[in-house]
Amino acid sequence: MNVIKWWVDASFGVHPDFRSHMGAMMTMGSGAFQSFSKKQKLNTRSSNESELVALDDVSVHIMWTNLFLEHHGYRVDKNIVFQDNKTSILLEINGLKSAGKRSRAINLRYVWITDQIKKGNVSVEYCPTGEMKADFFTKPLVGAKIFRFRKSILVEK
Repeated sequence: MNVIKWWVDASFGVHPDFRSHMGAMMTMGSGAFQSFSKKQKLNTRSSNESELVALDDVSVHIMWTNLFLEHHGYRVDKNIVFQDNKTSILLEINGLKSAGKRSRAINLRYVWITDQIKKGNVSVEYCPTGEMKADFFTKPLVGAKIFRFRKSILVEK
Protein backbone atom coordinates (compact mmCIF):
# COMPACT_ATOMS: atom_id res chain seq x y z
CA MET A 1 0.00 0.00 0.00
CA ASN A 2 2.98 2.36 0.29
CA VAL A 3 3.99 2.19 -3.38
CA ILE A 4 1.91 3.76 -6.15
CA LYS A 5 2.68 2.41 -9.62
CA TRP A 6 1.59 4.08 -12.85
CA TRP A 7 1.94 2.77 -16.39
CA VAL A 8 1.69 5.52 -19.02
CA ASP A 9 1.89 4.92 -22.77
CA ALA A 10 0.94 6.53 -26.06
CA SER A 11 0.28 5.21 -29.56
CA PHE A 12 1.62 7.76 -32.02
CA GLY A 13 -0.64 9.12 -34.79
CA VAL A 14 -3.26 6.35 -34.76
CA HIS A 15 -6.40 8.45 -35.28
CA PRO A 16 -7.66 9.60 -38.73
CA ASP A 17 -6.58 13.17 -37.91
CA PHE A 18 -3.11 11.79 -36.95
CA ARG A 19 -3.54 12.51 -33.28
CA SER A 20 -2.10 10.03 -30.82
CA HIS A 21 -3.94 7.96 -28.23
CA MET A 22 -2.83 7.74 -24.62
CA GLY A 23 -3.50 5.21 -21.92
CA ALA A 24 -2.60 5.01 -18.25
CA MET A 25 -3.19 2.70 -15.34
CA MET A 26 -2.52 3.08 -11.62
CA THR A 27 -2.22 0.29 -9.09
CA MET A 28 -1.29 -0.09 -5.45
CA GLY A 29 -0.66 -3.82 -5.58
CA SER A 30 -3.05 -5.69 -7.81
CA GLY A 31 -5.79 -4.52 -10.10
CA ALA A 32 -6.34 -1.16 -11.72
CA PHE A 33 -7.22 1.50 -9.17
CA GLN A 34 -7.45 4.20 -11.86
CA SER A 35 -7.26 3.91 -15.64
CA PHE A 36 -7.46 6.31 -18.56
CA SER A 37 -7.80 5.91 -22.30
CA LYS A 38 -8.26 8.94 -24.51
CA LYS A 39 -7.34 10.65 -27.72
CA GLN A 40 -4.74 13.38 -27.27
CA LYS A 41 -6.01 16.92 -27.79
CA LEU A 42 -3.16 17.99 -30.05
CA ASN A 43 -1.06 16.61 -32.85
CA THR A 44 2.48 15.61 -31.95
CA ARG A 45 5.50 15.32 -34.21
CA SER A 46 7.05 12.14 -32.83
CA SER A 47 6.39 9.17 -30.57
CA ASN A 48 8.64 10.87 -28.00
CA GLU A 49 6.47 13.93 -27.95
CA SER A 50 3.27 11.87 -27.72
CA GLU A 51 4.73 10.03 -24.70
CA LEU A 52 5.55 13.38 -23.05
CA VAL A 53 2.06 14.72 -23.74
CA ALA A 54 0.56 11.51 -22.30
CA LEU A 55 2.59 11.84 -19.10
CA ASP A 56 1.69 15.52 -18.86
CA ASP A 57 -2.01 14.67 -19.18
CA VAL A 58 -1.76 12.04 -16.42
CA SER A 59 0.65 13.97 -14.17
CA VAL A 60 -2.22 15.89 -12.57
CA HIS A 61 -3.76 12.58 -11.48
CA ILE A 62 -0.37 11.25 -10.34
CA MET A 63 0.24 14.21 -8.04
CA TRP A 64 -3.39 14.41 -6.86
CA THR A 65 -3.49 10.72 -5.93
CA ASN A 66 -0.29 11.07 -3.92
CA LEU A 67 -1.62 14.09 -2.02
CA PHE A 68 -5.04 12.46 -1.52
CA LEU A 69 -3.55 9.33 0.04
CA GLU A 70 -1.17 11.30 2.28
CA HIS A 71 -4.01 13.57 3.42
CA HIS A 72 -6.02 10.51 4.44
CA GLY A 73 -3.19 9.16 6.58
CA TYR A 74 -1.51 6.72 4.19
CA ARG A 75 2.25 6.85 3.89
CA VAL A 76 3.46 6.90 0.27
CA ASP A 77 7.07 5.71 0.00
CA LYS A 78 7.29 5.65 -3.78
CA ASN A 79 5.28 7.10 -6.64
CA ILE A 80 6.63 5.32 -9.73
CA VAL A 81 5.76 5.93 -13.39
CA PHE A 82 6.66 3.18 -15.86
CA GLN A 83 7.23 4.02 -19.52
CA ASP A 84 8.55 2.03 -22.47
CA ASN A 85 10.31 4.85 -24.35
CA LYS A 86 13.86 5.37 -23.06
CA THR A 87 14.32 8.69 -24.89
CA SER A 88 11.18 10.10 -23.26
CA ILE A 89 12.45 8.97 -19.87
CA LEU A 90 15.74 10.83 -20.46
CA LEU A 91 13.84 13.99 -21.43
CA GLU A 92 11.65 13.69 -18.33
CA ILE A 93 14.60 13.18 -15.98
CA ASN A 94 17.08 15.64 -17.53
CA GLY A 95 14.69 18.14 -19.07
CA LEU A 96 15.66 19.81 -22.31
CA LYS A 97 19.35 19.09 -21.61
CA SER A 98 18.68 15.70 -23.23
CA ALA A 99 16.91 17.23 -26.23
CA GLY A 100 18.21 16.60 -29.72
CA LYS A 101 17.41 18.40 -32.97
CA ARG A 102 13.91 16.91 -33.28
CA SER A 103 12.91 17.44 -29.66
CA ARG A 104 14.18 21.00 -29.06
CA ALA A 105 10.81 22.44 -30.06
CA ILE A 106 8.91 20.53 -27.39
CA ASN A 107 6.86 22.91 -25.33
CA LEU A 108 8.35 23.43 -21.87
CA ARG A 109 5.11 22.50 -20.17
CA TYR A 110 5.68 18.88 -21.17
CA VAL A 111 8.92 18.82 -19.20
CA TRP A 112 7.17 19.93 -15.99
CA ILE A 113 7.59 16.39 -14.74
CA THR A 114 11.38 17.02 -14.58
CA ASP A 115 10.79 19.39 -11.66
CA GLN A 116 8.60 16.83 -9.89
CA ILE A 117 11.30 14.17 -10.29
CA LYS A 118 13.95 16.52 -8.84
CA LYS A 119 11.66 17.27 -5.87
CA GLY A 120 11.25 13.52 -5.24
CA ASN A 121 7.48 13.53 -5.79
CA VAL A 122 7.67 10.92 -8.55
CA SER A 123 10.22 8.67 -10.23
CA VAL A 124 10.21 7.40 -13.81
CA GLU A 125 11.44 3.92 -14.65
CA TYR A 126 11.75 1.88 -17.81
CA CYS A 127 9.26 -0.90 -18.50
CA PRO A 128 9.80 -3.16 -21.53
CA THR A 129 7.10 -2.79 -24.20
CA GLY A 130 5.97 -6.40 -23.65
CA GLU A 131 5.21 -5.63 -20.00
CA MET A 132 3.58 -2.19 -20.55
CA LYS A 133 0.13 -2.59 -18.99
CA ALA A 134 -1.01 0.76 -20.45
CA ASP A 135 -0.91 -0.90 -23.91
CA PHE A 136 -4.28 -2.35 -22.91
CA PHE A 137 -5.68 1.21 -23.03
CA THR A 138 -3.88 2.51 -26.15
CA LYS A 139 -4.26 -0.10 -28.88
CA PRO A 140 -6.12 -3.27 -29.79
CA LEU A 141 -4.28 -6.29 -28.44
CA VAL A 142 -4.55 -9.90 -29.57
CA GLY A 143 -3.55 -13.31 -28.34
CA ALA A 144 -2.02 -14.08 -24.99
CA LYS A 145 -1.05 -10.46 -24.31
CA ILE A 146 -4.67 -9.27 -23.96
CA PHE A 147 -5.53 -12.10 -21.57
CA ARG A 148 -2.40 -11.54 -19.45
CA PHE A 149 -3.06 -7.79 -19.14
CA ARG A 150 -6.78 -8.30 -18.51
CA LYS A 151 -5.96 -10.67 -15.66
CA SER A 152 -3.62 -8.18 -14.00
CA ILE A 153 -6.01 -5.24 -14.49
CA LEU A 154 -9.17 -7.02 -13.32
CA VAL A 155 -7.42 -9.30 -10.76
CA GLU A 156 -8.73 -12.47 -12.39
CA LYS A 157 -7.38 -15.87 -11.44
